Amino acid sequence: MATNIKQPTGKLGVLLPGMGAVATTVIAGVYAVNKGISKPIGSTTQMGTIRLGKRTENRTPLIKDFVPLTNIKDIVFGGWDIFEDNMFQSATNAGVLDRYLLEQLKPELEAIKPMKAVFNKKYITKIDGPNVKTGANKMDLAEQVRQDIRDFKAKNNCDRLVMVWTGSTEIYIQESEVHQTIASLEEGLRNNHDDIPPSMIYAYAAIKEGVPYANGAPNLSADVPAMIQLAKENNVPICGKDFKTGQTLMKTIVAPGLKVRSLGIAGWFSTNILGNRDGEVLDDPNSFKSKEVSKLGVIESILEPEKHPDLYKDLYHKVRINYYPPHGDNKEGWDNIDIFGWLGYKMQIKIDFLCRDSILAAPLVLDLAIFLDLASRSNMSGIQEWLSFFFKSPQTKVGLNPIHDIFKQEMKMLNTLRHLKGEELITHLGLDYED
Repeated sequence: MATNIKQPTGKLGVLLPGMGAVATTVIAGVYAVNKGISKPIGSTTQMGTIRLGKRTENRTPLIKDFVPLTNIKDIVFGGWDIFEDNMFQSATNAGVLDRYLLEQLKPELEAIKPMKAVFNKKYITKIDGPNVKTGANKMDLAEQVRQDIRDFKAKNNCDRLVMVWTGSTEIYIQESEVHQTIASLEEGLRNNHDDIPPSMIYAYAAIKEGVPYANGAPNLSADVPAMIQLAKENNVPICGKDFKTGQTLMKTIVAPGLKVRSLGIAGWFSTNILGNRDGEVLDDPNSFKSKEVSKLGVIESILEPEKHPDLYKDLYHKVRINYYPPHGDNKEGWDNIDIFGWLGYKMQIKIDFLCRDSILAAPLVLDLAIFLDLASRSNMSGIQEWLSFFFKSPQTKVGLNPIHDIFKQEMKMLNTLRHLKGEELITHLGLDYED
């Protein structure tokens, strides 16, 4: 039975805390697509297809033609940043997109100027900027963000809003007592508790305003009991954490393949070099700790060494990230994988992924905004595990281990869409040729 999905009428406002390389790349990209300059390569919502029914039926529409998604021509962008640069200036400084493309989009990009950000150098030590809010306490700052959200919606005549964190990685913070209940979190906001970073203030403000929230960094953000409870009470969908872009994307593709072939892995060494603002932030060991925890859990979750001790119990997994300014946004992810096969004979796999960090992240921001809006219009609230496909460290309900295998994640995502439309779920378990 199909879900009653509200139609995407009017404009969708997409709010982005952190308007640097990733944010400007997605904004410029959407404008370029809308002008017919380029195609939305890498976007599941725009270019992905979905099989319906039996294989013999040959029903494979575009996802955007199957479920009622917001048209990207109806999206309005806004957000916050610690620098005052408009989006043309910010995109030019980021150096991701070539100047010829940006010049074609200059009027639209110059029109978007960031609101003052919630920022505290204690949580991101390597950068600083002047465009920052001040307030009596963290609750006051949250109320200012809530007012920003309301003002943006009214000013831009938006019917609906979503928020996607595209800011930097904050220092590593463990879940503590202040995060357990809504009451303790709000008390912590009033008392400037150290375990409430800026990303959590944005998440709180969004959820209180009924705005769906996605966390694109490994920060705790909305991944604490109080936020989950608040999201359920306010009927708001949330998801995270940490966009799955370069090296981790490759791991979630390669590791499942080795596992299904019952090939052993003795070691997996990963190192990255990148020179954008993200690389500069991650040069701080405390920020790197947040990223390291996010990246390390992927392999172990996919391989399940406790269930396959002969193949993976002694696996040595190491991750390194190094700031290297000459590379800019062009990240290089290098992997050395020591594997063993029949009778324990050793082999190796080397992967050198010369990728563009923001080019890989931008379509994820767009897809998450559009799918979260769909979830909201479908009356879905709380953690949206079906969106794990987009994250390194997917947020799951308490007691559940996250699914990291990208192929299982895709099946869950597509089956969720089929469910929403009342189509038969596809499990590939049929016993005849028409399954």
